[in-house]
Amino acid sequence: MQRKKTKKIFVGNVAIGGFEPISVQSMTNTDTRDVNATLAQINSLYAKGCEIVRCAVVDEQASKAISVIKQKAPIPIIADIHFDYKLAISSIENNADCVRINPGNIGSFDKVKSIVEAAKSHNIPLRIGVNSGSLEKNLLTKYNHVCADALVESAYNWIARFEDMGFTNFKISIKSSNVEDTILAYEKISSMVDYPLHIGLTEAGGDFEGIIKSTCAVSVLLREGIGDTIRISLTDSPEKEIDVAFEILNALGLRKKQSIEFISCPTCGRIEIDLIELTKQVKERLAHIKKPIKVAIMGCVVNALGEAKEADLAIAGGRHFGLIIQNGKIVKKVRESDLLDSFVEQVEEYVKKEY
Repeated sequence: MQRKKTKKIFVGNVAIGGFEPISVQSMTNTDTRDVNATLAQINSLYAKGCEIVRCAVVDEQASKAISVIKQKAPIPIIADIHFDYKLAISSIENNADCVRINPGNIGSFDKVKSIVEAAKSHNIPLRIGVNSGSLEKNLLTKYNHVCADALVESAYNWIARFEDMGFTNFKISIKSSNVEDTILAYEKISSMVDYPLHIGLTEAGGDFEGIIKSTCAVSVLLREGIGDTIRISLTDSPEKEIDVAFEILNALGLRKKQSIEFISCPTCGRIEIDLIELTKQVKERLAHIKKPIKVAIMGCVVNALGEAKEADLAIAGGRHFGLIIQNGKIVKKVRESDLLDSFVEQVEEYVKKEY
């Protein structure tokens, strides 16, 4: 997998672009004006591995809260702005690490220009956001509907305007809720410019459909070397967005998860234990371990001594008993009633010894 080299910018102390690790982002869903609640969620996201967090700025009080949050947050803060250019400027003045704007919904060019000038004077990057909701009316008229070409044209026009103002400290996002449009738009803009790209699928949906659609779009782009920072947008808890993002990056070999990678076999007629429940319980009991080990939960010996050979530790279920396997070798044969406790103990001992 050959990543495309892009211009490097910094959001706080996090480098985005070049060949830097693909950073993982999320967005708080608290009221930013409630500083304590927002900081609590940011700390929860940070514990999951989140590296940059975005906060909605809905009024002047929220923009002032950014300053307080920034002082106490463990990761860089992006101010998320829609419509009101004054809130973007205020957020910059209140020390946001970056400001996200959709230029198409800010209003006049002079308003956008004033945001750019403020960002230049404070040496703060911007994120140029383009999506179906912010597409300019003339482009909607030209293309008759939202499509990849319309999104790219909008983004490219704003890039040219920013460059004309002597400002290149920005990253770009071009998002659609349509998987194909999102892929096509990012492929096209990536071929045209070398600015860092924030990738994801907007309005992806809830847990099941949101994860599937986001994974389809993001994985294709990452496999093509496109993407410098990522957000998985879900109608769910922000923490789940982080989990999904790292699962995708880990599966593609782009980031190593700092937690257990679980693998488990599909159910079949050979299985003589409750594999679904066992898998659920193993994950719950080992959730506290934040080490990059691989754990396999298998329904029978066929899979455990075959597909799960590369796992650090594995369970192989049988009739009223189970095997515990470490580094491909059977270390214990345990009664089914004791299997879960024994396996958890084995994993914890392994982690203590190896790390």
